[in-house]
Amino acid sequence: MKTKALYSLFLAVAAVALVAISMPVHASKMDDLIESSAKTSYVFKTYLKDDDIKIQSRNGAVTLTGSVSEDNHKSLAQETVAGLPGVKSVDNGLVVKGERPAEKSDAWLSAKVKTTLLFHQNVSVMTEVKAKDGIVTLQGAAASQAQKELTAEYAKDIDGVKDVINEMVVSSPSEKTRTVGDKIDDASITALVKMTLLYHRSTSALNTKVETKDGVVTLYGKAKDASEKVLATKLANDVTGVKGVQNRMTFE
Repeated sequence: MKTKALYSLFLAVAAVALVAISMPVHASKMDDLIESSAKTSYVFKTYLKDDDIKIQSRNGAVTLTGSVSEDNHKSLAQETVAGLPGVKSVDNGLVVKGERPAEKSDAWLSAKVKTTLLFHQNVSVMTEVKAKDGIVTLQGAAASQAQKELTAEYAKDIDGVKDVINEMVVSSPSEKTRTVGDKIDDASITALVKMTLLYHRSTSALNTKVETKDGVVTLYGKAKDASEKVLATKLANDVTGVKGVQNRMTFE
């Protein structure tokens, strides 16, 4: 009887030891996956490729260190990592290297408009942006009159822009095209949609939750009216990589 009790105790201790050993291994594999997924994400390979970002995950708690060239890159990196499976929290220790343009300055506004337009798949990648006293001038080539007008529409709605002068030239679509491959990861899409809605004046105040599954974006939160909800859908639907939008926002 005593032998049987000792044997049962031995099995219990062995089971606890096995769990203790396997948990760090499982956590380590998940952390490795988080780090590799972030580095190979569309956002990191496309927008953050020239930045010096170090990613360290410990049991799903991710720390970002290093430097980025622009303020929006810092936010973009955090939003992308936060959307990865297994991530519980993100400690953003990234610093902006070099001289940072003063907020609301022409250089700051130019960078903001340029970045936001790049997120939209129906805007020319060759669009040139200049800002002077809050007035943005668009130059470069557009594939059609509709694309030219859409680019100006998006630029006018970016927070901080007072007016837009559209000097884009409509030409044949021989310009450099977006090479995004067959699939963009969901975490990158979520980050791009969040940043897009934040930067556009008409949707910046929305407390929107964004989820992405296989390229289909679902929006949650509150809108003031139907037009605001429709606009959020339109902006999200035109973000690079988005295959469709399900808008489940409710009205205030």
